[in-house]
Amino acid sequence: MFKVFVYDDYEGLSQKAFEVMEEVVKQGKVTLGLATGSSPVGLYKRLVEAHKNGLTFKDVQSFNLDEYVGLSKDHDQSYYHFMFEHLFKHVDFNLENVHLPKGEGSLEEVVAEYEAMLSENPQDLQLLGIGSNGHIGFNEPGTSFDSTVHVIRLKEETRQDNARFFSSIEEVPNFAITMGIKDILRAKKILLVASGKNKAMAIKEMLEGKIREEVPCTILQNHPDVIVVLDKEAASLIQHD
Repeated sequence: MFKVFVYDDYEGLSQKAFEVMEEVVKQGKVTLGLATGSSPVGLYKRLVEAHKNGLTFKDVQSFNLDEYVGLSKDHDQSYYHFMFEHLFKHVDFNLENVHLPKGEGSLEEVVAEYEAMLSENPQDLQLLGIGSNGHIGFNEPGTSFDSTVHVIRLKEETRQDNARFFSSIEEVPNFAITMGIKDILRAKKILLVASGKNKAMAIKEMLEGKIREEVPCTILQNHPDVIVVLDKEAASLIQHD
């Protein structure tokens, strides 16, 4: 079931997403599924400000959605680096409770270990962005709805979308490790945030399209509790009040 909220701009969107996540964090001992990319930056900024005013993460554990394969932790475009820059180093997470998939080493072992941890710690809230081709996490079109943690080759359109963060398209990794769709759906609540006109068709498909693996986000129609927070551009193709 979707609850859709549309705001005039990114600031309004970020404030609503923050309020949803803050409510969960205040419950204390909870598990968050976290995401990277441009969409959640405003949300994380507000969480950091709230921490300065007393919001605590000391009993919260987190699992990140994905990571590029082949980037070291200290690479400025690794998702490990992103999370520490935007959230972890500014709040009081116990770092033993912070989990991110590794994009280096024996990927077979990383996949097995991360899946084992996820299956034992279902997310109370999973934060998602959405790709212009409808991917969630890095589950590209054609990914099985029964997928668990896996390594995936990124579609060219995904690499093009992410090239703005790198010096050139050649530097964008070809592979990523990601939670599977089954892992995402295990969450009790899902918070999906999207801004910009390039996300509008994916949002329309997610809310109104036929459920199919060619558009991974459509499976969210089967989840009982999905909060969708959009700006006007991302919502421009949907029917809404």
